Amino acid sequence: MIAFLLSLFAARLFQLQGVDANAYAAKAAEEGTQKIALHAERGEILDRDGEALATSIDAWAITADPTMTDDDAPKIAAILARKLDLDYFTLVEKLRQADTQFVYLAHQVPTWKADKAIEAVESAGFTGVFRNEREPLRTYPGGTLAANTLGIVNADGLGGAGLEREYDSELAGEDGEATYEVSPSGERIPLADSTVKEPEPGTDVVTTIDRDLQWYAQQRLQQAVHETSSDWGVVIVKDVKTGEVLALSQLPTFDANDPGSITPDNMNARAVQNVYEPGSVQKVITMAALADQGLVNPRTKVRVPGSMTLDGFTIGDYWGHGTLNLTAAGIIGLSSNMGTVTLSQQMNDKNMHSYLEDFGFGEPTGIGLPGESGGILADPDDWSRAKHATISFGQGISVTAMQEASAIEAIANGGVYNEPSLVSGYVDSDGDETQAPEPDSHRVVSKDAADDVTRMMEAVTSPGGTATQTKIAGYRTAGKTGTAWRVDPETGSYVRGQNTVSFAGFAPADDPRFLTYVVLDNPAGGGSGSGDAGPVFHDVMRAALERYGVPPTGERSPRTPLYW
Repeated sequence: MIAFLLSLFAARLFQLQGVDANAYAAKAAEEGTQKIALHAERGEILDRDGEALATSIDAWAITADPTMTDDDAPKIAAILARKLDLDYFTLVEKLRQADTQFVYLAHQVPTWKADKAIEAVESAGFTGVFRNEREPLRTYPGGTLAANTLGIVNADGLGGAGLEREYDSELAGEDGEATYEVSPSGERIPLADSTVKEPEPGTDVVTTIDRDLQWYAQQRLQQAVHETSSDWGVVIVKDVKTGEVLALSQLPTFDANDPGSITPDNMNARAVQNVYEPGSVQKVITMAALADQGLVNPRTKVRVPGSMTLDGFTIGDYWGHGTLNLTAAGIIGLSSNMGTVTLSQQMNDKNMHSYLEDFGFGEPTGIGLPGESGGILADPDDWSRAKHATISFGQGISVTAMQEASAIEAIANGGVYNEPSLVSGYVDSDGDETQAPEPDSHRVVSKDAADDVTRMMEAVTSPGGTATQTKIAGYRTAGKTGTAWRVDPETGSYVRGQNTVSFAGFAPADDPRFLTYVVLDNPAGGGSGSGDAGPVFHDVMRAALERYGVPPTGERSPRTPLYW
C-alpha cells in the first residue's frame, strides 16, 4: 500500500510537470499556490468469502483552460459530449468561460473513458482539455445485488445510505493533499514552502452476506413479486447458530451504478424500515411464551369456539366452524386464531408484553442499517381485552421483517435470541483483520419450550397442515404461514382485500441450521402465506441447504395429532 501511495504521488508530480502541467499552472497562477488533492482509497465492502460487493475504480476530473478552448469550443464540445455523455450546450459555455484559465468539465470519469475523450480531442487537433485530480468512482460489481443493504455513496464521496452510510467512517479513510507555492506563471518556486499530507486508505468491511445465496434469493423474490403483483417483498436467510444474515433481498431495488435509476422508494431498506402487522406467524411467539411457563405443549387439548366477541369486536377464524377439539399443535398446524386467543388468555397483559419485548419487538434490532424502525408495540397499560387477543395472533402489533425473522430464529436456536448481524469484521490497508464485536445473545424461553413449539411448527408442513408444499424433501421442516390485513397509513384503518402475506421456517427442524423468512406486501387478490410466500421459502431454503452441504436427515416429522 505504501508503494501504491508513493507511485500515486509520483504520478501526481508527473502530471504537474508533464501531461497536465498547463492545467495546473493555470489554476495555480490564479491562486498563488498549487494544491493537489490526494483522495483516499475508499475501503471495499466484501461478502463473507471476500468477494467485492462494493469497490472503487480509478477515475478523474476532466478540466479545461478556456483561454485555449474558446475559439474551438463548439467543435471540442461536440467531441466531449459524445465521449463523456455530457450536455453539449453546457460544455460550450464552460469552454468559453471568461476570466479564468481553469474550469471543471466533468467529475469521476473512469480512466479508460477519460483517456479516450482527451485522445479524441487531441487527434482532432485541439488543445486545452486535461485529465486532472484523481477522483475514485464507487462501483458495484453485482449491480442490483443487495443494493438496498449496501446503499450508495453520494456526490461528495460520503456514504448516503445502507452500509455505505453506517460504516462511512471506517470505509472513507482520510484524504491527503500536496500544496506548493508557485509563481504568477504557475511555475513551482524552488526552495519555497511545500507540504504533503499522504492519504490514509479506508478499511474494508467484511459482511456476513453470501453473494451466491443472495443472488438466488433475490432472483426468486423478483419472480414472486412479479407473479403476485406485490407492492414490495423481502427475503431473509439467517444462520440459526450465529444470527448472521446470509441473504437480505429487498424489492423494489436499484442499481447504484446508474444513479438515474435511484428513487426514494426503490432505495428503501424495507427489511428494517417498513413496518406491518405480521399475522399468524406471530402465533408461534405466543405459543413459545405459553410453553415456557408450562401452560401448553404440542398435545395440549383445547376446546376452540367458532368465534368470540371482546369489547364489541368479534374474532373468528379464516374458515367458519363450530366448536372444535384441537391440540396446541393443531392450532398452529391449522392456524386457528380462536385457538390461539383461547390459550393466550392464560397470560395477563404485562406477562405477554414482557415476552414480546424479550423476543425483540418494540425496539430496533441493532443490525447496523440506518433508519431502522423499532416497530409498534403498545404499552400493556393501554391494552384492551380485544387488543390482547389480536396481538396473540399477529394483528395490533407492527414489526419489521428483521424483527420477526430474528424472533422466530430464537425458537430455532433452542430459545436463545441472537441479535442479527451483517458485519463480521474489518480488514485495514495493511491486510490486518479485526473481528466485529460479538452480537448480543440472551435466552428468551427454555430449550424444552422451543422444542415444543418446533414440533407444533412441523405440523404446518406435515399432512393436514396449512402448508404441506413447503416441506423440503429429505428434511424435517418447521414453518408458519402469515396473512394479515394491511393498514392504510393515512387513515390507520384496515383495508379489506389487501394483505401482507408471509412464511417463516427453519430446517432441518431436528437440528436447525438456517431460517428463511419471506414477506410479500399487497399481492393481487389478497394472496396467502402458504400459496404465495410459501413456495419462495421452499426454494430458497432448499438452495441454502444444498449450498452448505447440509445432509438430509431422512427422518419424518413426529406425527403429533391435530385433533382430540
